Amino acid sequence: MKFSSTDKYVATHDLRMAVNASIALERPLLIKGEPGTGKTVLAEEIASSLGAPLLQWNIKSTTKAQQGLYEYDAVARLRDSQLGDKKVHDIANYIKKGKLWEAFTSNKRPVLLIDEIDKADIEFPNDLLHELDQMQFHVYETGETIKAEQRPIILITSNNEKDLPDAFLRRCFFHYIQFPDQETMGKIIDVHFPKIKSRLVAAALKRFYAVREVPGLKKKPSTSELLDWLKLLMVEDIDPETLRETDGRKLIPPLHGALLKNEQDVHLFERLAFLSRGQN
Repeated sequence: MKFSSTDKYVATHDLRMAVNASIALERPLLIKGEPGTGKTVLAEEIASSLGAPLLQWNIKSTTKAQQGLYEYDAVARLRDSQLGDKKVHDIANYIKKGKLWEAFTSNKRPVLLIDEIDKADIEFPNDLLHELDQMQFHVYETGETIKAEQRPIILITSNNEKDLPDAFLRRCFFHYIQFPDQETMGKIIDVHFPKIKSRLVAAALKRFYAVREVPGLKKKPSTSELLDWLKLLMVEDIDPETLRETDGRKLIPPLHGALLKNEQDVHLFERLAFLSRGQN
């Protein structure tokens, strides 16, 4: 069982090695990288490549580790008991299975994505250590133990918003997705826009990487934003020569709203354009 690139996803050699190493070691794969570098999509493509079911657990600031195991709805049971509902006699009717429970009991070895783990409380990763190590947990309300029939392939993503505990990191195989170079980015573009004109791609990539290198940029545009921008350039039939424009008054790229996502970065380009006009 080995992961490789798919028709929809360009995976570098290092990324393929990391995925397959985590599968061989049966350890969670912790993926970090800039937002928009394909961390979440990677789980979908691993599942597609291996023909495995995908289970996705999207983490929020309010998410607790227990929710990944199960939740017991005591309020609903109390309400039903007051209404005389017969199902109150079976406590299992009030237990909602979490994503780890679903992964542990899946008929086919699944891919489990724990997405953006750094959004949760700092104790969240530690609270999952035993379950991820032992691949089992106890359901106190029913007295049963849920044990994984086969170890799921676990992918955990992080945007580096906060540091993760050392004890948790020791149990993971780690990989940082480097931002794609121009050659790799060209392959990614070919996957999404196989009929795009090469002149437009060359000009757009040069302008895109120039934007990313501007000092003081608060949020560098990502791969997903580049793809949105290219789509707009094609829809609007923008001449590639327009993208090669070096006139200081035109430092802001056309349709820049797809690339620059906050007013500080737009103002930065406006100031640069103003300074450039003053020097001409």
